[in-house]
Amino acid sequence: MKKALAFLFVCLALTGMAFANGADEKGDSERITLNVMGYGDNSNQEGISWRRMVTTFQEENPNITIVDELLYDQAYHQKVTARLAAGDAPHLAYMGADARWGAPWKEAGMQIDNRPYIDTNLFDMNLIPEMGPNGERYYLPIGTSNITTVLFMNEPLVQSLGFAAPETYADLVAMVPAAKAAGLQVVSIDGADGWAWGSCLLSALIARTSGDTQWVSKAVAGENAFDDEAMVKALGLIETMVADGVIDSKNVLVDYGSNISAFSNEQALFFVQGQWAAGGVENTDVRNSMKLMAWPTLPGQKSGMEGSVAAAWSVGYGLTKRAEDDGVQEAAAKFLAYVNRVEESTQRLRDGAIVAPVNKGYVVPDDLPVEVAQKVALAQSSLNTEVIDAFLTGPPNDALNAGMQKIAAGEATAAEVAAEVEALARQ
Repeated sequence: MKKALAFLFVCLALTGMAFANGADEKGDSERITLNVMGYGDNSNQEGISWRRMVTTFQEENPNITIVDELLYDQAYHQKVTARLAAGDAPHLAYMGADARWGAPWKEAGMQIDNRPYIDTNLFDMNLIPEMGPNGERYYLPIGTSNITTVLFMNEPLVQSLGFAAPETYADLVAMVPAAKAAGLQVVSIDGADGWAWGSCLLSALIARTSGDTQWVSKAVAGENAFDDEAMVKALGLIETMVADGVIDSKNVLVDYGSNISAFSNEQALFFVQGQWAAGGVENTDVRNSMKLMAWPTLPGQKSGMEGSVAAAWSVGYGLTKRAEDDGVQEAAAKFLAYVNRVEESTQRLRDGAIVAPVNKGYVVPDDLPVEVAQKVALAQSSLNTEVIDAFLTGPPNDALNAGMQKIAAGEATAAEVAAEVEALARQ
């Protein structure tokens, strides 16, 4: 009897230890632990949202335990480098595909194609850029790419002059006489900001004249040259716009705030900037009636580039090779979908953290501002091309930005600027 009681006591003790170590009624073998790295801190919206998502996901999936690390800004990048160097890669992490957000994962051999783990019933693959040579998606972005080459139109003002939304560059030129007679600019740009010429204008033009959405990265890699015909033509469009009066040469003196102010005060029919500038239009009537659009068809434009916009890839969350090595990719994919579900995407949209969701068939809630709906519509309908300064940096990019200012001021030709940039890029 004593032996039987002792045996029973041992069994009960072992059972208690099993439950104390996290086993559930299904047994330890079915409990999965995911190691993840989140981005944010406890005092910002990203971090607060992350903590809420981790907590609610575990409540809804009691067999999955999330062991997470939440870091922000430079501390995050430093920890990524340290963990990868130590062979301590997470199963899922916040990442991107560029030099800062993607290179560490690629160099550590932890970057994998996430297409098998992205639920195409929930997410629109057409809104997720191809990140590798074979169409790989190395992570699921938290939103569509960040559109940098938006043409903002004051539609009522354009219509008051007897015109409609331009479909071709010739339509813009046709507006010049009426706009000048009314004391208005046709297209305003913050030309005093060198980056605006590159990020917000030329990034759209080079894709149009080359017919290649990835022309810039290929040029940086040496597959194209910055003094190729396509780039000379793209830069030449700036000369053309100034000569035709579509852009006033005086815009080389206009800064960011003045550019938006001119449009907000109805001194320009259009202005050029990234999508983020929408919220800076202070005139409520103008903001509620403006239209966000891609540049119309341009002279010398290649087929297939209609309605294209330059856009920088959004960051997001992706599974790493460790998830496959540890066999937890099914649970990781489930958490990936949870982090990007419609409710979370809508909150990010409300917070201004994304341009538009990548959720399939997403419809903007009626209570969100008109300009937000405009951004979503443009993101959902536009072909995305590369943003120049996402790939070209340092002296070549500086020379390109300054060169465009010189072109607009009549101090340099397109060919001269292209040759200078090419020379610097090959040093």
